[in-house]
Amino acid sequence: MSVMFVRHTTPRVAPGVCYGRTDLPLADSFDDEAAAVARAMPNADRIVSSPLQRCRQLAERLAEEAGLPLAIDERLVEMDFGAWEARPWSDIPREEIDAWMQDFLHARPHGGESVAMLRARALAAATALRDRPSMTLAVTHAGVIKAVLADGDRAANFKTHVDFGGFAAMPPAQGASSQGGA
Repeated sequence: MSVMFVRHTTPRVAPGVCYGRTDLPLADSFDDEAAAVARAMPNADRIVSSPLQRCRQLAERLAEEAGLPLAIDERLVEMDFGAWEARPWSDIPREEIDAWMQDFLHARPHGGESVAMLRARALAAATALRDRPSMTLAVTHAGVIKAVLADGDRAANFKTHVDFGGFAAMPPAQGASSQGGA
């Protein structure tokens, strides 16, 4: 039917740090941010979350407050930045970032996951969720949302911005009917 993505709330991490799979705790503002997300949350029949605590804690709070089932989907985890994880972007050698930008989809100068790998698993998860007969709220990460919503294969196609605690809808499948309800 449909999928609505929500990005986790603000993590506790210094500005300018590269993080993907690093399992960061949430900022002290979590309670206020989670309440705002709950107020803005669309009607959903279930919640699915990345396993990382910055998503899982928000998903657990939303599921409990709304009385909805919660599932964890490993495919919704953020990109693995390998050797770049938990390092300031400014400390990452410029030639490694340049190599990544020269082959944005496939380069892995950090030894972690390529954007193509992230995109393949994120799209598989999103498609499976969209093909369910109900509305799903997926609590996930900016990289996953960008990968699902990208409209091409260049870095410029991955520019979707979703604030912490913000929402983004997955477009319906091509050929899907828009009839039948709200």
